[in-house]
Amino acid sequence: MRFSPRGLALAHCAAALAALASPPALAEQPGATQQRLAQQSCEGLRRAVAQDQKGAASGPLFLASYRLAAGGQGTPPLEPALAGAAFTYDNALAGIALLACGDAGSARRIGDAIVRALERDPNVADGRVRNAYRAGPMTEDKAALPGYWDAGKKQWIADAYQVSTATGNVAWAALLLLNLNQAEPSPAYLASARKLLGWIEQRTRARNAPDGYNGGWYGWDNKQRPQTWKSTEHNIDIAVVAAWAARAGGQGEAETQQARTALDFVTRMWNPSEQRFNIGTKEDGATIATEGSGLDAQLWPLLAATDRSCGWMRGLEWVEKNHRFGEGYGFSRSPDGIWTEGSAQVAATLVARKGAAPEALWRLLASQRADNGLYYATPAPRISTGLAIGPDSAGADFFYYHWPHLGATAWIALAATGFNPFTGKTAATGANPSCPT
Repeated sequence: MRFSPRGLALAHCAAALAALASPPALAEQPGATQQRLAQQSCEGLRRAVAQDQKGAASGPLFLASYRLAAGGQGTPPLEPALAGAAFTYDNALAGIALLACGDAGSARRIGDAIVRALERDPNVADGRVRNAYRAGPMTEDKAALPGYWDAGKKQWIADAYQVSTATGNVAWAALLLLNLNQAEPSPAYLASARKLLGWIEQRTRARNAPDGYNGGWYGWDNKQRPQTWKSTEHNIDIAVVAAWAARAGGQGEAETQQARTALDFVTRMWNPSEQRFNIGTKEDGATIATEGSGLDAQLWPLLAATDRSCGWMRGLEWVEKNHRFGEGYGFSRSPDGIWTEGSAQVAATLVARKGAAPEALWRLLASQRADNGLYYATPAPRISTGLAIGPDSAGADFFYYHWPHLGATAWIALAATGFNPFTGKTAATGANPSCPT
């Protein structure tokens, strides 16, 4: 018997909303599917470490964001620009997830790679990290940027986005370092997180209202240009990281103000009439983008558990009505397919703020496991986000494909273990209490 995605969506939407109606104070005992997901996703991350370390059992290490499964049936060929590319955001996620999995040693290797990349950029020394690096052990004096040799053109090919610096990726690199510092205090991790926050403040602080932080810098090193749009997602990242660094002492006043600036921007992006977040501003940095919706922008302000998060919990209803697709969730409003990473973010948010996620959602996530231990970015051949990769794009060319993905695997591990990357604690500790009803 075949079921339509719309029929499944209505059934699971009702179940999910029922689960949201009466949240327990703390996380419920995980079910068998959730426990199995925790075990298998953690094992997938460890396998990725073992594969990418290439015999170097210690030292700084970046993990490839995508790797094809052995069989590869129904999987499109991996784009050459993605083969061996280690995206900073994916690696920050993987490092935090490895902490959740109890593998602090592997998590520190990724953190050490972030620190070295910050200190040994091939061309600049201003406190940034790049959007991506070359996967594998860091054996060169300078951080190696991704790219590949095109034999036909007899030319080294690199990707402009990968060598650029997006503000949110800088914040997530700092978030990994703060998680590591909380687990085992290290002056190097804390100092590097503060350098990253300094770069954000100096290079991306908006010069026009609404006050907040811009998207970053894009392009080759000799002609990079600022990204003047502002992102709700980026600013919640900054708010969390800056507040966390402020609590660690030292530069508390400046970081407290940075956190407040970013959180105030997120608050301005709350759309009270629709009970959801606008994704940010348009290119001018001032006009609010009201048309689209990004799943992560709806969820992360809730998962972050700031003092304002409880006032935004109605946003989960928007997610159910506008991002649901079959058993899971899609990236954009009225999505064209399931986004595994975002579906895991929904599970993580429900566990953190409501104590449990529906069994159907855990089963959907479990079904995406590839034979190499990672989880597919989407069960569909391709899904759209409605976003452009960069200013050189002719249109909305940011897609997810049916490839095993480090970021999806890391979010599944975080959700299944109940570990909140924005707090460095598990839901079972009561660190992320439910909101009053």
